[in-house]
Amino acid sequence: MANLNIPSTRDRTLDAFKGKMVGGGARPNLFECELFFPDDAIPTDSSTDEIADKSRFLVKAAQLPASNIAPILVPFRGRNLKIAGDRTFDPWTITVINDVDFKIRTAFERWMNLINKHEDNSGLTDPTAYQKDLFVRQLGRSQVSGPSPQSDAQLPVLKMYKFHGTFPTNISDIPLSYDSSDTIEEFTVEMQVQWLDALDSQSRTQLGTGS
Repeated sequence: MANLNIPSTRDRTLDAFKGKMVGGGARPNLFECELFFPDDAIPTDSSTDEIADKSRFLVKAAQLPASNIAPILVPFRGRNLKIAGDRTFDPWTITVINDVDFKIRTAFERWMNLINKHEDNSGLTDPTAYQKDLFVRQLGRSQVSGPSPQSDAQLPVLKMYKFHGTFPTNISDIPLSYDSSDTIEEFTVEMQVQWLDALDSQSRTQLGTGS
């Protein structure tokens, strides 16, 4: 008689389910993004490191990335054979809290102006000059020791993605109104992504790429 590998009753209990929920589950509010900009996009009173560090705290919403492989349908005698087509990557959208120095918004505005100037439709023509790599990290809840005994405890990185060759294509408006109170300005930015990598949580070693 064939072995159907039917799970035993104990495998269907609440305790069994609890045992499979490693770490209590990943939480969508535990994350950070790290944004890097072309040098000429950085405001004159700031630096690349300052903007990258601010982005770790002021990017309030993002997504772990999606990717798609489109199917190719090959007709055959009334049926379709499905074979794998090309991979595509969706745009990446973030929501940024706007503080009073406007440095992140200014950096994005300057970045887009490098690509296409407001006044005359000119801009950079070399993609390597205006495309940058960005990171999003899923954080865990259990604190780990810092790099030295004097360091504060840190949240562990569970998963990290690197977006290659990104550039902004839309910066949203910021509504202004006398009626708005008890709120902080925020805006969204949509960026195009050439491709992405899942990275080792302890280093920036690429997973699944052999490099």
